[in-house]
Amino acid sequence: MNREIRAYDYVNHRYALVRDILSADPEGVLRAATMAATSRAQAVAAKLRVDVGGLQVGAEIAPSIGEIEESGSGNNDLVTRIPIAWGAAHQARLFPFMSAVLSIYPLTATETQLDFQGTYEPPLGLVGAAIDSMLGHRIAEASVHTFIADVAQYLRTELA
Repeated sequence: MNREIRAYDYVNHRYALVRDILSADPEGVLRAATMAATSRAQAVAAKLRVDVGGLQVGAEIAPSIGEIEESGSGNNDLVTRIPIAWGAAHQARLFPFMSAVLSIYPLTATETQLDFQGTYEPPLGLVGAAIDSMLGHRIAEASVHTFIADVAQYLRTELA
């Protein structure tokens, strides 16, 4: 059973600048953003993290990036879509697999929206589905919100 998940944030810079940075090296930006947030710039894999009741839960992830698409011609209908998938780099069967699209589009002439929309499959079959319904979905949502906030903060810093 796949579960839907969505998160968004914005970057206070022009769409073209944000698009160019993310399109040039999306995996590098995602990795750098998550590493900057966890102060682990030398790690091979990115790390998703979330606080659960004061305890930090995290997993090293192995992301893959699909073919980037851009559509639209006017400033109001421009959108760049970056397909992203990831699973845990270690003990993957114990963690959800995520498949998503990161959409980037202008909000105004000086602000760009980052919109993450995806699905994940809870691990461990029926046991995993039960855990997901009790707590796992909240952890997944929190980690994706943290991930998007980390990417937005990284872009704000890099473009400043």
